[in-house]
Amino acid sequence: MNEARAIGAWRLVAMTLLLLLVAGGVAARVVMLQGEEERTFLKRQGEARTVRTLTVQPARGVIRDRRGEPLAVSTPVVAIWVNPRQYRSDHPAVPELAAALEYSVADLNARIARSAGREFLYLRRQLPPDRAEAVLALDVPGVNAEGEYRRFYPAGEVAAHVVGITNIDDRGIEGLELAYDAWLTGSQGRKRVLRDRRGRLVRDLEYLATAEPGRELTLSIDLRLQYLAYRELSAAMQQYRAKSGTVVVLDNRTGEVLAMVNWPSYNPNAPVVAQFEGLRNRAVTDLYEPGSTVKPITVAAALESGRIRNDLVIDTSPGWIRVGGNLITDPLDRGELDLTQIIARSSQVGIAHIALELDDDIMREALSRFGFGQSTGIGFPGETSGVLPEAARLPLIDRVTLGFGYGIAVTPLQLAQAYTVFANRGIFRTPSLLRLDAPDEGVRVLDHALANEINRMLEGVLHDEGTAVRARIPGYTVAGKTGTVRKVGRGGYDSQRHLAFFAGFAPAANPRVTAVVVINEPQGERTGGGQVAAPVFGRVVAGALRLLSEPPDPAPLLQASAGGGR
Repeated sequence: MNEARAIGAWRLVAMTLLLLLVAGGVAARVVMLQGEEERTFLKRQGEARTVRTLTVQPARGVIRDRRGEPLAVSTPVVAIWVNPRQYRSDHPAVPELAAALEYSVADLNARIARSAGREFLYLRRQLPPDRAEAVLALDVPGVNAEGEYRRFYPAGEVAAHVVGITNIDDRGIEGLELAYDAWLTGSQGRKRVLRDRRGRLVRDLEYLATAEPGRELTLSIDLRLQYLAYRELSAAMQQYRAKSGTVVVLDNRTGEVLAMVNWPSYNPNAPVVAQFEGLRNRAVTDLYEPGSTVKPITVAAALESGRIRNDLVIDTSPGWIRVGGNLITDPLDRGELDLTQIIARSSQVGIAHIALELDDDIMREALSRFGFGQSTGIGFPGETSGVLPEAARLPLIDRVTLGFGYGIAVTPLQLAQAYTVFANRGIFRTPSLLRLDAPDEGVRVLDHALANEINRMLEGVLHDEGTAVRARIPGYTVAGKTGTVRKVGRGGYDSQRHLAFFAGFAPAANPRVTAVVVINEPQGERTGGGQVAAPVFGRVVAGALRLLSEPPDPAPLLQASAGGGR
């Protein structure tokens, strides 16, 4: 009996011990799990304060000229930002911080105080890396840095109007930077980084997505020719104290724009706030009445219609003609003139007689075929399509003045495009600001033989009796046309304010380049296209032919002697 009791007591003790061991194990497991959860929780909380996912900005694509010269590149810079919740205005380095960021202490503290509820505030953008390092070395709580890019333009004001600019966020806002912003921008990347308790970057942990840089853009512009054209235009602006000016040079064989310059220009590497007047690309945005540069188109339209013959001779005596009560005059009585002489001497009376033979729709249709009144298709932001009168019947005087370039408005690029039709023997091409792998085949808008005939007339403009002897280029024949236009004022056309034009191409027998020069409001005794714009054309195109290795004419016409011109 006593033995049974003893066995039962031992069993009770064993079960009690077993239960205690189980309970202890459970308790230990509970404690362990709680510890692990706490450690995990603390780890997560620590990482939440030290591990961050940052955006990695991509480099914007490089813009190059047709020969590979850089026109726009992205350079790494640093943005300084602050977490206002961590910032301490009483930190001893705050005065140095303010000075480094170009603030007064009061302005810096006030700006941060206004954003006290935020966790992010830019203090200064696009700092050079060495200056940013000096700022971070001050160790002011809450002050951080992040990498970004700034656009740099090696050609400066010379190519500014074509290339354009970006804003502080590296997005295009002018020129081709704007037109091809999506192409140039690229895609952002992401990475996880470790920061210390003050928010400073300790190390990169892993890249979650790689930043893809923007794609490159190769322009049709030849930077050598761009510099040459800008130099000659700037010199003319100073010589004639003109208000503004434009030069456009096209490659006849492809339609590519080899040079496009304007004055005034601006420095794209400097703030543009004070340079607003120089921002627009006048070659595609500004409209002008083209004046006598339209006369060859008028003659072509008349010959094409059959209303006149190529052997026509017009008596321009006594040097004037009255149309609907309006008097149209030449500077002097030139007597009988054939078509070549009418173009060469730019006779208003001769063109008036021709225009009177045409219906309204004939002239307008011809101008439209040459690209007037419509966009060139070049895709440049802000391009204007010009002004071309509707086909409804025009008053007689308007029909006549349209024949010598009044009552119509064109951009310098449109005028250059129109003259490539003559240079290409009747083929109309769309211009391009991008380098082309294959030339634009174009569309025939003028009979080949008729284009040749007009070209011979345009060569006569540079002969001794023509208006553009100053556009001659030794060793090459040149074809082109001057234009001198009175600008519209409050009381009508102003005899004191002029536009001077020259539009032409060379070498005349097998044209390589077409160029247009526009000088707006030249001052002084010389204001005519032959005196002001033609010399600029001659110097720019002469340089272009050398740069393009264009051989001289085998037997050039006598266009090499100097002389005057209207």
